[in-house]
Amino acid sequence: MTDFSMPSLGADMKTGTLVKWHVKPGDRLQRGDIIAEVENDKGIMEIEVFEDCLVDELLLEPETEVPVGTVIAKITTTAAPIQEPPAVDQGKRIRVSPLARKLAAELGVDLNQVQGTGPEGAVQERDLREYATAASVPKPEPVLEQGGTKPLSSGEFQAGMRRAIAAAMSRANRDIPHYYLETPIDMSRPLQWLEAENQQRGIKDRILPVVLLIKATAKALNAVPELNGYWIEDRLQVQEGIHIGFAISLRQGGLVTPAIHHADLKSLDQLMAAMRDLIERTRGGRLRSSELTDATITLTSLGDIGVQKVFGVIYPPQVALVGFGKITEQPWAERGMLAVRPVLTATLAGDHRATDGMIGARFLQSLNAHLQAVENL
Repeated sequence: MTDFSMPSLGADMKTGTLVKWHVKPGDRLQRGDIIAEVENDKGIMEIEVFEDCLVDELLLEPETEVPVGTVIAKITTTAAPIQEPPAVDQGKRIRVSPLARKLAAELGVDLNQVQGTGPEGAVQERDLREYATAASVPKPEPVLEQGGTKPLSSGEFQAGMRRAIAAAMSRANRDIPHYYLETPIDMSRPLQWLEAENQQRGIKDRILPVVLLIKATAKALNAVPELNGYWIEDRLQVQEGIHIGFAISLRQGGLVTPAIHHADLKSLDQLMAAMRDLIERTRGGRLRSSELTDATITLTSLGDIGVQKVFGVIYPPQVALVGFGKITEQPWAERGMLAVRPVLTATLAGDHRATDGMIGARFLQSLNAHLQAVENL
């Protein structure tokens, strides 16, 4: 039997409020299943389990606030994925996880209509949520006051969000010795390639320029992995997976930076779909805990609102932040000739404890090289 504790959903999170349990003692969960919903200053988040387990005991009542790290449940981990016995529904044999079966009953969803992604096509809780979202069955829950008594007004939510961001950024400015680099990037080739590519696509399938930036950033991190990691226990811990935190503004005010997992392994189409999905679920209050805690670097783009250069503050424990501004027409000298080119300013904020300007410069050089070879992204 092991402890399941209140997770940290951000460097600034000190306490969390249990909103709702999704399980009961005796339930068997698979890695990635939702065990509970927790509220912090940034909203209500779904909390996942990260290994197959059996729920032994729930130690916290809903609407209870506790510090991060407090044991809230007891679980027993299992060595292999749990296989549910087949269920027969209208003559069709399907496998269904306990959570999916429970949620299907609550939503009135026909399990035969849901495509399972689990072992042997088993329908899991995540499959049901995706199906229900597409069918517009569930509605986002309102953000509640501490204790869950009544919905927060937009002003109250924004004030709480700003306090959370201020706390995180104050810590970052206090603890992280930042260094900043910038480089102009000629976007002629990337934009010409993108225009030609999008002309062959329908409107819904077109790729936005920011997707090229995300993929080029991910590939540059493969070349310069020192920027893809965390500063923990007074040392740099480089991470194998490249999970790019993408800054998304909320309608209520404030920013959230959920992660696009394994961005280097995704195609441009997959990145476009992942970005759209994250934006929709972020603004609908349907993020998962791993999407808030897994980012290994943050990317922020403010070009769409006219900002030409972005000098960001690193979000601890990450060690770097990449910023992109607006693409503007600027004079560009090349091989003794002067022309006007679409130019993007890329910036890097680095943690001087983990890396130095030479490493940061190599990253920006690699980023530019990948954008110039856009057909290989």
